[in-house]
Amino acid sequence: MSASNDHQNIGNGQQLPLRSRRARIIVVVSLIAMAGTGVFWYGKAYRPVAKSTAAAAIPVTAVKASVRDLPIERSGLGTVLPLNQVDVKVRVDGQLQRIAFIEGQDVQAGDLLAEIDLRPYKAQLDGAEATLQKDLAQLASDRTEDARAAKLTISGAGTGQAADKAKAQVAIMQATVLGDQAAVDTAKINLSYTHILAAITGRVGLKQINQGAIIHANDTTGLVTITQIHPISVQFSLPQDELPDLLAGQAKAPLQVTVHIRDGSKLLATGRLTVIDSQVDTLTGMIKLKAEFDNNDGSLWPGELVTARVVVRSDRNTTVVPSAAVQNGQNGAYVFVINPANTVALAKIRTGPTVGDVTALTSGINPGDNIVLSGQSRLTQGTLVSVTQSDNKTASSAARTE
Repeated sequence: MSASNDHQNIGNGQQLPLRSRRARIIVVVSLIAMAGTGVFWYGKAYRPVAKSTAAAAIPVTAVKASVRDLPIERSGLGTVLPLNQVDVKVRVDGQLQRIAFIEGQDVQAGDLLAEIDLRPYKAQLDGAEATLQKDLAQLASDRTEDARAAKLTISGAGTGQAADKAKAQVAIMQATVLGDQAAVDTAKINLSYTHILAAITGRVGLKQINQGAIIHANDTTGLVTITQIHPISVQFSLPQDELPDLLAGQAKAPLQVTVHIRDGSKLLATGRLTVIDSQVDTLTGMIKLKAEFDNNDGSLWPGELVTARVVVRSDRNTTVVPSAAVQNGQNGAYVFVINPANTVALAKIRTGPTVGDVTALTSGINPGDNIVLSGQSRLTQGTLVSVTQSDNKTASSAARTE
């Protein structure tokens, strides 16, 4: 083939070699292939990955609703009061010679507390007894004269006037002797008052008079105060609406009362209700109550502020759940119930009294229903859960760790 056959006319008469035209076609085809490959890998790299439709189970702790007798308590702020308290005062004047007690000491009724200078009162007693003896002697003499005058009158040797006078003298001296005896008794009593004794069993407080001081029977300040520590009482108040339960329970047997420190966190003593006041305070609508405690360990102290709790009744066969399981929403209280398929259902409930760590449920739940105790914040209707079962004994501690 001639050289003219290796060229073609292009455009305005110019010719392009055949070899160059083939190379150009190869380049174009290569570029197209590379572009296709890039589109393929780009689409593969950035293609959306389908999300898994299987939701992970939410871990929760559960407890079964149970049935129990629920003691219903009512509490009020109270004050510890002694059943008996005596301000020891002196009954005679004199100098306080001796104090026989130590402040804060426990004493028994009749124990010596202090002594007053007894010498003036011993002298008074001696004088009264001397007067009594003198008048007794005079009475004996007058009786002898009376007997002699009576004999003379009978024999006619004496007058009736003399006999009457002798008899009257005897009567006068008898009265005088009785007065003397009263003076002796008074002197003995005053002498005994120089020994100041404990009137009751209890604990003495701080002394108010120092040894050596001059004291008087009409002093307003006593020597010391003795307070009975055991048994002891607590007075507290409850709203008048609790009266029906209080009266009904107290009619059967004295209601149990427990006393705790003021914030209620520590039990101090357990006793019994002894008094329900005879009237309601018209200003506050409260009824005063008094309970008595043995207080052998001295845990209750007079004047102490405490929280008193009285069991007003016992609700029998009550459905209860731990209080931590109960949730509150816009439509009221509810709990999450775990179904056999390990999904939860929201159950609306009505709650009753709360006692300790449990709350009574009056509707919405049946005994034995498995209730979510902790982990509720991530739950909705139908959520799949992974359950850790808790028994009723450990439910309270599990709830507190939530």
